[in-house]
Amino acid sequence: MRRSISSRYGRSRLRLTVVLSGLLLTAAAVPAAPAATQPAPVRGSAYMGIGVMAHDGITGTPDAIPPATRAGQTEGVDVSSYQRDVAWSTLWSSGTRWAYTKATEGTSYRNPYFGGQYQGAYDTGMVRGAYHFATPDSSGGTAQADYFVDHGGAWSADGRTLPGALDIEWNPYGDSCYGKSTVGMVSWLGDFLGRYRARTGRDAVIYTSTSWWTLCTGGYRGFGSTNPLWVARYASSPGTLPAGWSAYTMWQYTSSGATVGDHDRFNGSPDTLGEFATG
Repeated sequence: MRRSISSRYGRSRLRLTVVLSGLLLTAAAVPAAPAATQPAPVRGSAYMGIGVMAHDGITGTPDAIPPATRAGQTEGVDVSSYQRDVAWSTLWSSGTRWAYTKATEGTSYRNPYFGGQYQGAYDTGMVRGAYHFATPDSSGGTAQADYFVDHGGAWSADGRTLPGALDIEWNPYGDSCYGKSTVGMVSWLGDFLGRYRARTGRDAVIYTSTSWWTLCTGGYRGFGSTNPLWVARYASSPGTLPAGWSAYTMWQYTSSGATVGDHDRFNGSPDTLGEFATG
């Protein structure tokens, strides 16, 4: 009897083991669901500093900027279509004295709010300028410079208009360096900057981060003697500058301002800012 009971329970355990083994094999054969990925933004939606926080992070707060540094600099702001109708009077009351507005991207995008933003800053009393978001993977530097100048990036010697700025930074749409070698990137930059100067008589400001510049231009030094630097770093100091520059003209120091997120400092007094605008 004991042998019979033992045999019966043994067969039950065997059947259970076979069933469980089959279930495990079936589960192992089902492929795991792919991890969710963040979709790339729509072309044209990039803005100044879009990749700075993602790649370089935040290493300090605006409150930690030394008072002596703040006293010798002039507060500014940069805006794009994200800000739409900007509270310029509020910015002016808080001490903001200059502004850059995104005008164009590539050779097909124009900021639909550019006119109101550009004129709004001017009407409030600010010195204003326009910037172009570079996409070297979509067209040549010469073509993008022409597109920029033709759609808001021109300069005039009225003392209230800043030279155009080229926003060249981490690619939000794909490969960090837009699929270009360091030599190819330097060539693209040279085409854009040379064309801008030929069209306007001014050297464009270069907005970039040290990390991107090092990676994608190989630390090229050739533009430091001609083009003003606008360095991006969210910290209590601008840190190490890109190769070729010993000083910065502008510094984007935060993306979390009270009225408009991206705030900047011009490395000089309001009078010096006016002189820079005049050229």
